[in-house]
Amino acid sequence: MVSSLFSYLSLGSALVGLIAPLGDWTSHRNVSFAQSSVILPDTNNRPEENRFTKTVLSNDLNEPMELAVAPDGRVFFVERHGKFYVYDPVQKKTRLLHDFPVKAVEKYLNGLLGMTIDPNFKQNHFLYFFYTIQDNNQTRQRIARFRISDDNTLDLASEKSIIEFPIDLEVSAHTGGSMAWDTHGNLFISTGDNTVPFESSGFSPTDWRQDRLTFDATRSAGNPNDLRGKILRIHVEPDGSYTIPEGNLFPKGTAGTRPEIYVMGCRNPYRISVDPATSIVYWGEIGPDSGVDGPQGPRGYDEFNQAKKAGNYGWPFFVGDSKPYHQYDFATKAVGDLFDPNAPVNNSPNNTGAKQLPPTTKAMVWYPYNKSDEFPQLGVGGRCAMGGPVYHYNASLQSKTKMPAYYDKALFMYDWMRNWVFAVRLDDQQNYQFMERFMPTRGDFRRPVDMEIGPEGSFYMLEYGSVYGIDNEDARLVRIDFNPGNRAPVAEITAKDTIGLAPLTVAFNNTSYDYDKDQLRYQWRFEGNTVASTEASPKYTFKKNGIYKATLTVTDPSGQKATDTLTIKVGNTTPTVAISTTDNSTFFFPNQTPLRYSVAVADKEDKLIDKKNLNVALTYIPKVAGNEQQMGHQQISASYNLGKSLIAGSDCKACHQVAAKSVGPSFTDIAKRYAGDKTSTAKLANKIITGGGGVWGEHAMSAHPQLSRDETTEMVKYIFSLGVQPANSQLPQQGTLDLKEHVGNDQSSRYVLTASYRDKGSVGGTQPKLSLQKSDALVLRPTKVLATEADSLYKISKQGRRLNNISDQSYFILKAIDLKGIDQLTYHYASKDQNATIEVRTDSPTGPVISTVNTTATGDNRKYADVTASIQNPGGKHDLYFVFVKPDGKNLLALDWIAFQRKGDPTPQEKPQTGR
Repeated sequence: MVSSLFSYLSLGSALVGLIAPLGDWTSHRNVSFAQSSVILPDTNNRPEENRFTKTVLSNDLNEPMELAVAPDGRVFFVERHGKFYVYDPVQKKTRLLHDFPVKAVEKYLNGLLGMTIDPNFKQNHFLYFFYTIQDNNQTRQRIARFRISDDNTLDLASEKSIIEFPIDLEVSAHTGGSMAWDTHGNLFISTGDNTVPFESSGFSPTDWRQDRLTFDATRSAGNPNDLRGKILRIHVEPDGSYTIPEGNLFPKGTAGTRPEIYVMGCRNPYRISVDPATSIVYWGEIGPDSGVDGPQGPRGYDEFNQAKKAGNYGWPFFVGDSKPYHQYDFATKAVGDLFDPNAPVNNSPNNTGAKQLPPTTKAMVWYPYNKSDEFPQLGVGGRCAMGGPVYHYNASLQSKTKMPAYYDKALFMYDWMRNWVFAVRLDDQQNYQFMERFMPTRGDFRRPVDMEIGPEGSFYMLEYGSVYGIDNEDARLVRIDFNPGNRAPVAEITAKDTIGLAPLTVAFNNTSYDYDKDQLRYQWRFEGNTVASTEASPKYTFKKNGIYKATLTVTDPSGQKATDTLTIKVGNTTPTVAISTTDNSTFFFPNQTPLRYSVAVADKEDKLIDKKNLNVALTYIPKVAGNEQQMGHQQISASYNLGKSLIAGSDCKACHQVAAKSVGPSFTDIAKRYAGDKTSTAKLANKIITGGGGVWGEHAMSAHPQLSRDETTEMVKYIFSLGVQPANSQLPQQGTLDLKEHVGNDQSSRYVLTASYRDKGSVGGTQPKLSLQKSDALVLRPTKVLATEADSLYKISKQGRRLNNISDQSYFILKAIDLKGIDQLTYHYASKDQNATIEVRTDSPTGPVISTVNTTATGDNRKYADVTASIQNPGGKHDLYFVFVKPDGKNLLALDWIAFQRKGDPTPQEKPQTGR
């Protein structure tokens, strides 16, 4: 489903990500620490999150890449397609300064990848750019220096090419592109391994066959005589040349090596930073795609790395905490010995440098798609690690917005896919201690792609935007400020009656508040700019028809203000629409008779209901699982689908859009491609978990081992529902419907009967004319209900498609169930050695009992049996509580599904079960 996102962008992997709850901090387990004092989180002094304010400085960018903040507050930043901008903090405007000619290599996802400013920018006004050039049929990466004036004129004639190196044009574009400086004026440059990752099954790309050059990372990242897959360290001289500082990985003159290399063994260090106090280098390393360990070696890990000195970080021979890969023959598929992290050897025929490599250095933090044993607070899901800055608190800095002393010496690292930022704490020897989430509820990060600290101590961030490969509207430059003093109040108003006929009296409910517990003053405006009330929660009568903006302004004692607005519509009332049926209003049956329905419409102002304004439609959806039943009479559509909820809480849309193509196909294109293929749901659900490629182009889809088969099935069925059109639209106001689409198809489908009516508009000549609409829906589900579709659980857990860990007085709830015509329930369950009772109660766990059944042990937790019980119909719709009873009983049974049946209906058939 989700393609290898930053294998496209050159950043790493994209996966569906169901982000687990993140704790505040966790000790780094299974890691050897230097002997130094252990730092614990100072939670008593942790600043309240509402003291941080995020301000959008420049919106609607197009693939922003890297930024740099000048000492005078100007913010320079670049977009991959070649545009170079400046944000002027005085004028509060963004201005395009230059468009670099990098379009020729866009299809390979190179371009203008990074920028930085010179440490002596005040004096020399130098800017540095990392961009791709093509000439003489050769593609190269260039780091070039330009001079810019105080009035933001980029002097193109001043360009000095500092360093260049060739790259191969290939589809992954692992080409890095970040730059940073240390305290000695040395320039660090990150480069990717420039290797296709898509044909090595998510493991190490070490294909040594002939004509497979771009599939071999040992020619680049593992080659000490190549500048790719590295972090370089050079010293730029005034004339634009460079020298080699002492302390790089290979001494100058060492055969088969490049002296510019500071760090080797990188897959794609897309964003780096250097601690201005210690000159220690930090970076995020985007790892390979495999979700499970395999014959070739370990699964993929992203890494946050720290280089206190020059070193080899292992790729492509090692990953994570120096987990070794096997030597692997891509021609014969033969698996050889593991590479030795203490003495790695590069015997690739594509290696132009020394074969004997330095011993490896393991990552500081490493994490897979699944939950990390060492760093569980990082959650699960897609991975795209980015290395952020180290913050140093300056007490003497005169700034009202600088980050607090609480974050002094904290390393800020972030993940593009998971949309989080963590503050990492180090001890006095710069060893990892713990991490805690930064702005977990108020960050609203939109794929952070660069983060820097401004001269005033605020954070600046480029956010790439929601979807990779398109011009996102939410791609933006933002600033994060800290407020140590008085906070502005928050204005909030509500009202129960906001629509009605004149005269309309509205009782306003003021729920405004102040973080500092200040006494607030109130000013209400209802019709124009005149203050009509200073009460906290006034009543007001609107005497004439119209559409009004009721506005509340709240002010604290210091003069800080906040405003909230509520729209009041006078001159019309909302019509009523109700679908009714004399048949069961919750279920459709295996042998469904025609459904009888009727739509009642009423409107106080419309003496005659215009049937042209009434729309009745029936839609068959292959799967809508989740909480439709508890929604009651609302407009129901596929948007309430469990699959869509899973996708919305994940990272699928980083690579896919609903109707438009990005790096991956659109959901609607997927639905069209597999329409009519009855095996496609199972195939694609499995492919989401295992990964693969070749269907939609060269780019592979990553594995998603953190997802269950049931979750990926729900996702696929939601996607397929996007290709479903109404089975029958423009239906009459009443009639019968033959429900046949489910016959022979998946019994987890839904029928949705919708009715909507728009009235004729307001009375009395209101301008604009006030027209109101009301809708209703009837959702019918199959009689076989998976236990995991329960609306609520109490002392029960889900395991695959089963409910498990059931004990005495555990229960689950199915909401708003109509039992009309239902005579019995059949339970499909397994229990090794326990007997129990299941009671069905209405509307509470202690409500009236309408059904009871006894279950007996089946002898094995994987051996299933069916048990049937009669059930009484209390009339109407009720929440059904399924209560398990056995005094002091634990692990009573596992429940797979329940069938709501009429007498004579067949019991659903099951394939032999071997556990899930």
